Amino acid sequence: MVPIEQQVQKKIIMYLSITDSKGNYPLRRALQLAHSLTTEAEIIFFHNSETVAPTADFTCYEIDGPSSLIQLVTRLQPDVLLRDTGSTHKEEMSKLTELIPSILHFDDFGDGGRQADWVIQTLYAETHDPLPDHYIAGFETFIVDPALQPYRRAGIQDKPFSHTPHLVISFGDEDPGNLTFRALRHVKQLQIPLTVSVIVGSNYAHDKSELQLMALSRRNTKILHAPDNRLALFAEADMVLCDAAYTPYEIATIGVPCIVLAQNEFESNLGFPTERNGFIHLGLGRKVTQSNLLNAIMEPLLHEARKDRAVRRQLKLPMGDGGDKVLEVIRYLLEFPKRQPAGYVTLKENRR
Repeated sequence: MVPIEQQVQKKIIMYLSITDSKGNYPLRRALQLAHSLTTEAEIIFFHNSETVAPTADFTCYEIDGPSSLIQLVTRLQPDVLLRDTGSTHKEEMSKLTELIPSILHFDDFGDGGRQADWVIQTLYAETHDPLPDHYIAGFETFIVDPALQPYRRAGIQDKPFSHTPHLVISFGDEDPGNLTFRALRHVKQLQIPLTVSVIVGSNYAHDKSELQLMALSRRNTKILHAPDNRLALFAEADMVLCDAAYTPYEIATIGVPCIVLAQNEFESNLGFPTERNGFIHLGLGRKVTQSNLLNAIMEPLLHEARKDRAVRRQLKLPMGDGGDKVLEVIRYLLEFPKRQPAGYVTLKENRR
């Protein structure tokens, strides 16, 4: 046994770059994994200039382009790189594999993912083409936020008899296509008793005053700016209208009828929020018509059987164990590195 004073602590770098308007789920996922691994490895965060530094609990470095990444990796010599930066390129990956024993990517649709040791695809394309063996794709890899646990399966709870139907609109932290405005403009034409809660993300860059004016023109409509009770609002809702990225995974964990509008072509090709899994997918949000959207909202409100069927399909999905699966992969890479890069300081060498 190696004496404690001579043991070398493992080192994990988590590299975040919020891309494709994915919101803050990648950051929440990374922090959850980091806190689970603090007793097993030193955790260091990398982030680009457009991504907020994760937390004061960990050492953080800002990355300014590929050369900055290579320089820091060379200096810090991590045992594992966990990378959540969107699609990567094989040229950069060729250099990184020479420097890092093990590399794990999240939601990587680029050719660089083929050179990673493992790729976790929580966001996955609707395709029948086989993925390489080192890809783990599917909704089973979704990591349920601890704040979401109290609301699991909350959608099957009975609402009060006099309950007014409640629609929650949420298009993530940024909403680059301003689907919040488009959706509310259509929804305010509904002439039925309906409570509408519009969640505006912390990085919403559009004119909020226009939303407020529309809310004032319709009864029981309110605009909520980055509320702390976002998940509770989902659990209370009779219907959620949202993006096609990570939000549907949260909705399926709760069990609520859900209409999905894709922010962009990337989201429109994702394979999770489908009718098979209990969602109404209306395609690209910028192309949705008022009649299609309002009909989709009315359908589960008027047809209880269709509402129940959607919720049952969502709750049949085995959501919730993704964290354990991902941690198992990370611990395997820590214990059994895929390679020993040139110049890498091994435990044996460190003891000399």
